[in-house]
Amino acid sequence: MKKGFTVLGMTDHTPLPDNRWLPIRMDIADLPAYVRAIEEAQNEYPDLKILKGMECEWAPEYHNFFAEVLLGKYGLDYLILGCHFFSYRGRWLSSHMDIINSKRLAAYTETLIESMRSGLFSFVAHPDLFGLSYLDWDKNTAAASKEVLSAAEELKLPLEINGYGLVSRKVQTSQGTRTAYPWLPFWELAADYDVTVIVNSDAHHPKSLDQGIERGREMARDLGLTLANLDHLERR
Repeated sequence: MKKGFTVLGMTDHTPLPDNRWLPIRMDIADLPAYVRAIEEAQNEYPDLKILKGMECEWAPEYHNFFAEVLLGKYGLDYLILGCHFFSYRGRWLSSHMDIINSKRLAAYTETLIESMRSGLFSFVAHPDLFGLSYLDWDKNTAAASKEVLSAAEELKLPLEINGYGLVSRKVQTSQGTRTAYPWLPFWELAADYDVTVIVNSDAHHPKSLDQGIERGREMARDLGLTLANLDHLERR
């Protein structure tokens, strides 16, 4: 409230029924307590609209869990797509570290777009996350970005300008030091598509609730990008 927010979305990394990728997420056994804590906060702060959500990696085997358990049983208000892992030659690799060549970039892009087509998500977090490990902008990053942007345009699915990335994610490349994500050339291409964007802090700590928000909005304004209308989340 001190930072002037009237709506706050809580979106931890989702637990998964098989506890896959457990080091970066809660155990499935902790899910009821997570939901209960948000509902208690909703009652304690009635003047603040607090939304229940999760940030999720999609795979076909988790689709029903997301739809029937998270959105159904627990009544979450929304899910964010965060493609932190991608399928490559029968195994899952890290989108943070392992997109080191064009074939892996293509696999990340395929996984991301397949996830977008699931119809479960309200927006896509850091779609340009590949910028953490694929360091130089080239014809491959341009092609991958255009595929993602075309899918977002077709699906009318908003894309996120990520405040955590703006503040905390720098990489050294042969083209110089840059923000890993949001990666400016991706968003320059976005201006050529009929897509909408959400500027989100991706706060990992309460003190960071507004991190990168103003810079992200300035980026969107400078590039002529349209902010998404997510009012439907508040009316649930």
